[in-house]
Amino acid sequence: MAYHADAIDHTGKEVLTWEGFGRAQRDLSQAVVDSDFAPNIIIAVARGGLTLAGAMTYALGVKLTDAINVEFYTDVETTLPDPVLLAPMLDTDSISNQRILVVDDVADSGRTLGLVIKLLRGFGAEVRSAVLYAKSTTIVQPDYVWKATDEWIVFPWSDEPPVTKAV
Repeated sequence: MAYHADAIDHTGKEVLTWEGFGRAQRDLSQAVVDSDFAPNIIIAVARGGLTLAGAMTYALGVKLTDAINVEFYTDVETTLPDPVLLAPMLDTDSISNQRILVVDDVADSGRTLGLVIKLLRGFGAEVRSAVLYAKSTTIVQPDYVWKATDEWIVFPWSDEPPVTKAV
């Protein structure tokens, strides 16, 4: 998600620090290894899953990675009617019949994750999913979840406004 001005007030919110993120990505990676699933490709759901996917590629020793761009949230608690795939699209020839770990920051409604999993399975891929957080409202239960919460989540990569040119 993009920066939101309400990220400054942490009252009643789940706050993830960079240190907490480091522990979380290792815990998720360990859960994947312990399950005997060995992905050969990690695909991030952009933008929220990019940081986690990058960290997990190193923790799992997976060199092949990609991202799929999906737009759903347009603001705090404001979504489009349905998740929409955005260009550029994945190289579908290279994901056919592969073991893929789909990574995102949160399974909120689960609709974005569901769309991506269905798309990848349509190319014959064996797909599992990992998220930092899952909410009780999700319609898709991820295979690997670091923590369940129903609170608004403040991520360390989106808790400050975008950088602007210094004057």
